[in-house]
Amino acid sequence: MIDNKIDIDFKAFPTTRYQGSKRKMLPWLHETFKALKFETVLDGFGGSATVSYLLKKMGKSVTYNDKLRFNYLIGKTLIENKNVTLKDKDFDDLLGTNSYVTYKDIIQKNFKDIYYLPQENEWLDHVVSNIVQMNHYTGKVLEYKKAIAFYALFQSSIIKRPFNLFHRSNLYIRTNDVTRNFGNKTTWDKSFDYFLHKFKDEANSLVFDSGFQCQALNKSIFEIENNTYDLVYLDPPYLRKDGTNETSNYLKCYHFLEGMSNYDHWKNSIDYETKNRRFLNSESDNDFNKGNIYTTFEALIDKFKDSIIVLSYKKGGMPSIDFLVDLMKRHKKKVTTRSMQYNYALNRQNGNAKKNREVLIVGI
Repeated sequence: MIDNKIDIDFKAFPTTRYQGSKRKMLPWLHETFKALKFETVLDGFGGSATVSYLLKKMGKSVTYNDKLRFNYLIGKTLIENKNVTLKDKDFDDLLGTNSYVTYKDIIQKNFKDIYYLPQENEWLDHVVSNIVQMNHYTGKVLEYKKAIAFYALFQSSIIKRPFNLFHRSNLYIRTNDVTRNFGNKTTWDKSFDYFLHKFKDEANSLVFDSGFQCQALNKSIFEIENNTYDLVYLDPPYLRKDGTNETSNYLKCYHFLEGMSNYDHWKNSIDYETKNRRFLNSESDNDFNKGNIYTTFEALIDKFKDSIIVLSYKKGGMPSIDFLVDLMKRHKKKVTTRSMQYNYALNRQNGNAKKNREVLIVGI
């Protein structure tokens, strides 16, 4: 059991280069959560799981949810899993050639010269095949072993990508022999073996039993049947005022990871008309797009009106902060806001850093 009065070591949290991750905001979020009385909590758009991990460290019964499967596997690794780790023998099997595995070449055939070098594509196909067909465990243990392996693979794949994203086919940024003023060629050139081992060890170190029941879900927020959580934390996709959301469209930015998590069915989901082999219908989020964003938020707040709601949003988006505050007030006795300046890596590149303010809207 975790005593949530004990100071939390934020340096010992998962490292992530996930676009939109709240990792650097965790101390600020912790201040807000500490001031609220709750035991059960839903993290409705769980993403990198850093906020869920904070809530688990605080001794709460956490339900992590994300509709993308690769994120769900991260939540399964860090939030639902209490005591299963990936042993040295498991790791050796991930890298080895196993007689019980049928090896496929989905990445080699479909992603040549897009994200990784040819030998790296071969490596990825090999390791994903080993993860998917892992069979020397059963039940929940097997599920958690696979989830940890995928966690390590996802983190390894992100760290070796320019901008840590898959929204464009830009392998040339790694391979061109030019003077660089951004990126980290030393990191990009390290082997997948090296990073897989590094992130396997990290995942193992993060597994713990809080003493409370925690779970991971893989659903749309509107498919969640239980709406009796004491607190619901919402960090939904963000739309700019013009209705665009390229870096908040996580399927568009991380479709490669989503494909690996659905490896056996990946080929049927690829849009072969796109240069970087995105998923079919990945241009817009059916729940959060310009055409329905207002009704979506109205339905979202109404769904969880009986819970404390902590809504993370950015100033300057669609809908406006004022709209969201007014919406919360229709259901809540008391609504407060807090804000802080926060800079995202891609915003530093395009000069918009000073315009960013992260806002918390709390409805009690």
